Amino acid sequence: MSVTDLRDDLARWVQDGWLRPLDAAFARFLQEEVPQAPAQAILAATLASHQLGRGHVCLDLAALADDPAFTLALPLRDTQGQPTPAGAVQGVPLESWLATLADLELVGQGEEEAAPLVLRGHRLYLRRQWDNECVVRREMLERVKNVVAIEPARVRPLLTALFPAATSDAWQRLACALALRRRFALITGGPGTGKTSTVVRLIALLQALALQGGLPGRSEAPLRIRLAAPTGKAAARLSESIGQSLDRLPWEALPQGERIRASLSQEVSTLHRLLGARAGSRQFRHDEADPLVLDVLVIDEASMVDLEMMAALLRALPAGAQLVLLGDKDQLASVEAGAVLGGLCRRADEGHYTPETLDWLRATVGEELPEGFAVETGREPESPGFIDPRGTALDQAIAMLRESHRFSAGSGIGQLAAAVKQGDAATAWAVLSPRVPSPPDVSLLVPKSQDDAALRAFLCGTEAEAAGYAPYLGVLREHRPPPGAPASAWDDWAKAVLAAYGRFQVLCAVREGPWGVKEMNWRIAHGLYQARLLPSEEGWYEGRPVLMTSNSYALGLMNGDVGVTLALPGHEGQAPRLMVAFAAAGGLRWVLPGRLPEVETVFALTVHKSQGSEFGHAVLVLPDTPSPLLTRELVYTGITRARSRFTLVAPSGGAMLEAAIARRVLRSSGLEAPLE
Repeated sequence: MSVTDLRDDLARWVQDGWLRPLDAAFARFLQEEVPQAPAQAILAATLASHQLGRGHVCLDLAALADDPAFTLALPLRDTQGQPTPAGAVQGVPLESWLATLADLELVGQGEEEAAPLVLRGHRLYLRRQWDNECVVRREMLERVKNVVAIEPARVRPLLTALFPAATSDAWQRLACALALRRRFALITGGPGTGKTSTVVRLIALLQALALQGGLPGRSEAPLRIRLAAPTGKAAARLSESIGQSLDRLPWEALPQGERIRASLSQEVSTLHRLLGARAGSRQFRHDEADPLVLDVLVIDEASMVDLEMMAALLRALPAGAQLVLLGDKDQLASVEAGAVLGGLCRRADEGHYTPETLDWLRATVGEELPEGFAVETGREPESPGFIDPRGTALDQAIAMLRESHRFSAGSGIGQLAAAVKQGDAATAWAVLSPRVPSPPDVSLLVPKSQDDAALRAFLCGTEAEAAGYAPYLGVLREHRPPPGAPASAWDDWAKAVLAAYGRFQVLCAVREGPWGVKEMNWRIAHGLYQARLLPSEEGWYEGRPVLMTSNSYALGLMNGDVGVTLALPGHEGQAPRLMVAFAAAGGLRWVLPGRLPEVETVFALTVHKSQGSEFGHAVLVLPDTPSPLLTRELVYTGITRARSRFTLVAPSGGAMLEAAIARRVLRSSGLEAPLE
């Protein structure tokens, strides 16, 4: 392939949608910078950019040589028989790629600052992603390799006070003990396993030790603890959960309990706000030169944190500070490149704790370890255990919570989530199938088309069960304050409407197509309008729920924040005015519609956008045709957004569910390799 041929192919591939315009622009930039670079090298760089757009940190050349269609998620040929980017590289062996990229000015080994590409083994990186990965690996390794010398005798009575025997969860207690030993801790677990309540006990434990002078190198002064989440929605939810958990702790059993309680704030910020995002820039105010002022940083919903954001956080984190990540490793990875939490947690199921860690746990939590925990991995097939003399330093910093307090063993949502997580499509379909008695908290709809009357009645809430969106619109109408009511009454009304709206949510696997977000949003709005539950179905109207699709620092609203449009009384007899009410940590935020920069109607939203949220009744809509977006992680995430009821809408029956469960999200990155 000549450079001219490649230029023509790139133009066609962009026009046909196989590549992004950004990918082709990157190729042109490289050709201008190094005119003598062979076309194959430029194509490799273009495909690395394409993979970055799909969430991969790098281009895995070995995987590309083995199966280009699967690796790039593209067919080999288009409908006209012309080769796509995958078809253009079919049959090119790994050795050819490595030989072409060797000794090129464009490609470095990681040390050369000028090279825009980095080749490490069989992985080809864009320079920025390589730098970000190096920061994450270096900082994580630095934080886990040194053990903090805390006296177990100080820890044990505090753990006993924080975990009364009658309500104790052995895995939560173990997680708190593990998190004390290093300046990095990762607590993972499925829905209802108590990640938030565990971390509240952890920060109370750390604060108690600090006030007793039990933390090496620190005076008897309160720790500066900050809480953060990737989105405004996740931050608001964490703030609420933190407040509830703080209220439930047995402060009277802790020395200086009231002082500890007063020192712990439930204020949660977004990561962008925490780091001080600069408008119109990828840079943040806080970095190595101006680090964050804190001693402990807790980040919730860490599965949503991409590689670039994680690197920025680690750059801004003081060397002596402790980082605690919370998240469900089985959820969808971040929208942007990287699957940091998944990469770090790849060995979490088996534990891999060393005998030294076991000794620490016994000294701090006592002999009441989970059943089978102290058995060496692989010694007894019927009881695999979690002890591994060869466990890495990172293994010792990771705790997995395994007991769900939200879903019982017989709960349909719990059974369904477990089957999907294990890749068992037959069991998942059996839980949902109407041929057997289904658990009351799960249900299945198999509509004949988008116009299916039963589906429309269900989603809009015009059926007898009053599911769907009718209930929140009922709260809007029936609880509206009378004219002349104080501002606080209108705030309370808005909070009630938002709470009612959050009890039901339609989630879509895809954006486009007859079963995508755009079409479902229109159909639901149209159905509610026809049922005279909405005054309009277009533009701004009372009752319209909206989703922020970009950050607005001036308004204090972030991408992912959800609000509902409400009509407030006009001033001095004027006509009512529309305002959008957003739930915010510590209160409510009212915004004029005209001030909102980028929003979209949100009767339906993508599963990706739902991360960090929880709904009383979640409805997952699958498409009727295959899509590379349909994965096991997507289905699991959709199911676990449900708090008390889940419904699957499957127009193709079980076909797409089975296909989705069979497909895993596999993102290429160097974090797959052990930290060393």
